[in-house]
Amino acid sequence: MSTRYLVPLLLVLAPPALAAPSAATQALFDALRLGDVIAIMRQEGVEYGADLEAEMFPGDGGPAWAAAVDTIYDAAAMERGILDGLDTRLEDDDAEELADFFTSEPGQTIVDLEIEARRAMRDSDVEEAAEERAMQMRQDGSERMDLIEDFIAANGLIEQNIAGALNSNFAFYRGLDEGNAFEVPMTEDQMIMDVWAQEPEIRDDTEQWVYGYLTLAYQPLSDGDLEAYIALSQTDAGQALNDALFAAFDVVYSDISRQLGARAADFMQGEDI
Repeated sequence: MSTRYLVPLLLVLAPPALAAPSAATQALFDALRLGDVIAIMRQEGVEYGADLEAEMFPGDGGPAWAAAVDTIYDAAAMERGILDGLDTRLEDDDAEELADFFTSEPGQTIVDLEIEARRAMRDSDVEEAAEERAMQMRQDGSERMDLIEDFIAANGLIEQNIAGALNSNFAFYRGLDEGNAFEVPMTEDQMIMDVWAQEPEIRDDTEQWVYGYLTLAYQPLSDGDLEAYIALSQTDAGQALNDALFAAFDVVYSDISRQLGARAADFMQGEDI
């Protein structure tokens, strides 16, 4: 159940103390290897921070900006945020059913393949090759691509990721505005207008990445195993998991984006951080 927003995760400030997740939620978190997923996203976040510096205040961030970004992408805080999000949105019975699937076959293999592919897609050459292969398969009308499209539809992967990216970008604008990055403060309507103007580019990027990623990840799977995964996705428990994952990641992505914007505003103004 892959999420891929354009801006990675979580809180700069220490989060409030949270109740320990249920044993069922923790077991599902472990079965999905979400700790490994978060570690990859943390790496993506550090790289994204370098891109932000190059685009918004080239050469003016230095070690201070790198340290700020490193603090923002705190793996332990990320895990707490996602665990809390899942725990508040999933019933224990659903979590137990899902954990059983992902700790047996084909679920365990699927999780491993998804993580391997996510890690591999950090290489731009691998990403480009995967996206080109997926595009060719779509043009050829391959039966495997039909299954991948069924999986995308069952989980709403395109629209959910687009919505998450738009929310994150809006939060980033709010952080910039709160940090006084703009000579003339932006109204919320202006922020929304600017964010929506990015939607076609975000949609194109998201579609290419999702199709490429899933094509790469599920290449070793048999049709039967992929069909079993699609069937799980269509169950009440599968839908609950998908909704919970996207909701949890949406919250933490929006939090981190807003705070990234606020910190970027400081550096744009040349303040001594």
